[in-house]
Amino acid sequence: MSLIKRNETNWLPSVFDDMFKTDWLGGTTNVNSIGTSIPAVNIMESEDGFNVEVAAPGMVKEDFNIELDNDVLTISSEEKKENESTDKNGRFTRKEFSYRTFKRAFSLPDSVDNSKISASYNNGVLEIALPKKEEAKVQAKRLIDIS
Repeated sequence: MSLIKRNETNWLPSVFDDMFKTDWLGGTTNVNSIGTSIPAVNIMESEDGFNVEVAAPGMVKEDFNIELDNDVLTISSEEKKENESTDKNGRFTRKEFSYRTFKRAFSLPDSVDNSKISASYNNGVLEIALPKKEEAKVQAKRLIDIS
């Protein structure tokens, strides 16, 4: 159990925020203050480069926009859906729509070779490969002859 400090003058909204933003399986949801879902991101570094994984199930690769501007990698997406039902006179009986968008930006280190960045989307995961420049890779140990 953890203790949560509350502002005593305005406790009611925070109780509702906690109730609706809690993942009842143990964590907190990935929802910001305006209700927009932000996909989770994994970033891994290896000797050869960095790999960024973005969890975005239910999307297709055409939904994504990946931009590189002044060593800032920006991943964004917009998805609009609209369903409507009409009666025989053409009047709406129901019209539902949804709009989902996100944008994530990452500053890239100088060691990334910007000309070799690649991306793929498989099984709900967007993967972005950020290879390192040759001079930034860890060099193998070698002996230096003394003359």
